[in-house]
Amino acid sequence: MKISKGDRLPTSTLVQLGDAGPAPVALADKTAGRKVVIFAVPGAFTPTCHSAHVPSFMRTKDQFTEKGVDEIICVSVNDPFVMKAWGEATGATAAGITMLSDAESAFTKAIGMDFDAPSTGFIARSKRYAMLIEDGVVTQLNEDRPGECEISAGEGLLDVM
Repeated sequence: MKISKGDRLPTSTLVQLGDAGPAPVALADKTAGRKVVIFAVPGAFTPTCHSAHVPSFMRTKDQFTEKGVDEIICVSVNDPFVMKAWGEATGATAAGITMLSDAESAFTKAIGMDFDAPSTGFIARSKRYAMLIEDGVVTQLNEDRPGECEISAGEGLLDVM
């Protein structure tokens, strides 16, 4: 079942690559008592994700901070090594965006945002979306149509906050 406004995030653990190697990140810990943006992309280094989606949150990070957002998290169904390299390549990590891996697509499937596109090599990937989470509850969810990056971009989410 697809997640909606008013729903609590499911208990999920993602992975972040740090200096000591891959480390689990409990989303409940990241969102408890905090205002957090989570945006997801179909794949690291893919054209729209790389040139439009991630840069939109880098451009708007300060505006989110001004609106009380504690953290911006990018999630993709890629391994944590790819997410770390992608964060470095785009400058997202240096800009303060947290890059988290959902390598098994467990979180993505739990919130009903998975899709398959075998012709492009995408299996159990994430749809493109952005959501505002307040104390673990979805207060805004912007899901884009396939191939688009408008309402799920940083500016699109800011427009409805």
